[in-house]
Amino acid sequence: MQLFQNLTARAKDGIVLENLDPPIFTRPAARAVDQGIPIVALDTSPTDGSKVDFYVGNDNYALGELMAKEALKRLGSDPKGQIVIGVPNPGTPVLDNRAKGIADTFKKEAPNVKVLGPFQTYSDPGQNYSSWSAQVNAHPKALAFLGVGDADSYNLAKIKKAEKGTWLTAGFDVDPKTLDAVKDGSNFVTIDPQHFLKGYLSTAMLIEAVRDNDGKLPKGWFLSPGGVVDKSNIDEIITRQKSAKAAYDWYKPTIDKLLGDQQAQLKPLKDAR
Repeated sequence: MQLFQNLTARAKDGIVLENLDPPIFTRPAARAVDQGIPIVALDTSPTDGSKVDFYVGNDNYALGELMAKEALKRLGSDPKGQIVIGVPNPGTPVLDNRAKGIADTFKKEAPNVKVLGPFQTYSDPGQNYSSWSAQVNAHPKALAFLGVGDADSYNLAKIKKAEKGTWLTAGFDVDPKTLDAVKDGSNFVTIDPQHFLKGYLSTAMLIEAVRDNDGKLPKGWFLSPGGVVDKSNIDEIITRQKSAKAAYDWYKPTIDKLLGDQQAQLKPLKDAR
């Protein structure tokens, strides 16, 4: 928060604000907006009192649905048993929405599967590993262990290898260790929120607003897509992640399409999830 407040003293043309605890930024963001500084909320939707009314982010509930559907493809018809869901930081809307998307999809599509959790798995890698180890020991016959953060991905793969587990494991993001886990088959997928794309889009639209529209940003939720990384595209994604230039080249057609028809991606801010 202090870093953000310091920025408002010198970054008068605009700020892209990414954070995982929007409530503590409510008043500082509102003060910045009152000073006439355009603010784009990135990755986590702004609170009502922040006066920030433009947000670039994923549909995290839909990304959770995507993970659940990928798991269901691999569990066969009418699976029976337990799945365990983990959330690094409960109370963080981005992560909670992903977990809810997973749980709701299983309840709807696989009524004989019992959803356990979401349990807190912590973002610190060491704590995360210990937390997942405890869940695996507590539920050794579970069908799947599914996390919604990046440490969840690579730690679940590490535990699965150590335990010679046959259960499904997966998480989110494209940490190099996570990509290795998809490549070697330990994790069946990782869900990619495509952070580079969100960062590029939010900054490009801020620049456009400042340069061409007196700093007036669009209003609403600009929906940025995510995707599935699995065996079919893992090599392509590993290549994409090698550098910022490789990422830009890979995303360029999507960037051009989304910026070329911004209205098509705009949703009501109240619908952000």
